[in-house]
Amino acid sequence: MSSKSKEDRSQLLSGLMVRKPIGGAAAVPGAAADKDRVKPASITSMGASIRELGALGRAAQNAEVGGAVIEIDPSDLDSSLVRDRIDAAIDPSFEDLVASIGSSGQQVPILVRRHPVTAGRFQIAYGHRRARAAERLGIKVKAIVKALSDAELVIAQGKENLERRDLSFIEKAMFARRLEEQGFERTTIIAALSTDKGDLSRYISLAKEFDADLLEVIGPAPKAGRPRWQSLAKALAAETARTLAQTAIQSSEFKALDSDGRFAFLLRAVSAKPATSKPVNEPAARSYKLDQAVVVQRDDGRTIIIVDEIANPCFGDFLAERLREIYAEFLKAEKREVPSTAAE
Repeated sequence: MSSKSKEDRSQLLSGLMVRKPIGGAAAVPGAAADKDRVKPASITSMGASIRELGALGRAAQNAEVGGAVIEIDPSDLDSSLVRDRIDAAIDPSFEDLVASIGSSGQQVPILVRRHPVTAGRFQIAYGHRRARAAERLGIKVKAIVKALSDAELVIAQGKENLERRDLSFIEKAMFARRLEEQGFERTTIIAALSTDKGDLSRYISLAKEFDADLLEVIGPAPKAGRPRWQSLAKALAAETARTLAQTAIQSSEFKALDSDGRFAFLLRAVSAKPATSKPVNEPAARSYKLDQAVVVQRDDGRTIIIVDEIANPCFGDFLAERLREIYAEFLKAEKREVPSTAAE
């Protein structure tokens, strides 16, 4: 480098530096004075701002990839695209969760994404119960913010619940049904539920057998598996079952039960066969054989007992002897007066 270039460079660097004043005297040139040179305030401020912006950028990036846990006010949270739970009117496990977070704090963060439509808000992928518990307690929610597409959100939502074994059979079935109704592809729903095509079809088919309003009243019924829900669906298909179901769910006994109790109560109510009183004049059967020796014939207004005394010569005498006793027993059961003995 030429001596001229070195001199120009030195002057340029000197222009970026100022000397500390010493007693108001003019600046003293020389090597000793170089130690007293400082950066101008504008350059120092700019450097701090750049460092601060860099730190904020790194924090936001870490949060988006799941590397940072932040705290969010529950009022800034919105539910997932698709509900995966059926809230229970009586839910002791939720009360336990509230008590646990209240005493020990939130141990596991929820997963959210920035709301795709509303700036400043977040959408929950999973952790709805923890968010509700925090809202109840009046505290902020610990959350991981991650960039997620709609499909990625519902897959994360489904997988987390399956890993925690947190959804009941009917909740999984309704989750599958709602995902389909929202237009998600079957491959996405299969991934969200970790199931196969056959099981998914059965989930959706059974879920469509029930009115959503009825399921909200029953609740998740965690102890009821596929066979019992199939039994309930079959029972509700009967002509009078809907009326029986409405009567059952409006009863005070039903309302006092937890979700599993409500399911069992409703299943009994719609499955029970109503007791029917047989009309007095209606024959139990038109005709039948006791065996080859005895035939009972019934038609309008009369009953005939025919005994083949060749095939069974003793039964005719036995029946004739016991007939009066049988008739007296019948009248007693009917609470009618036994007639006096008639001539043989």
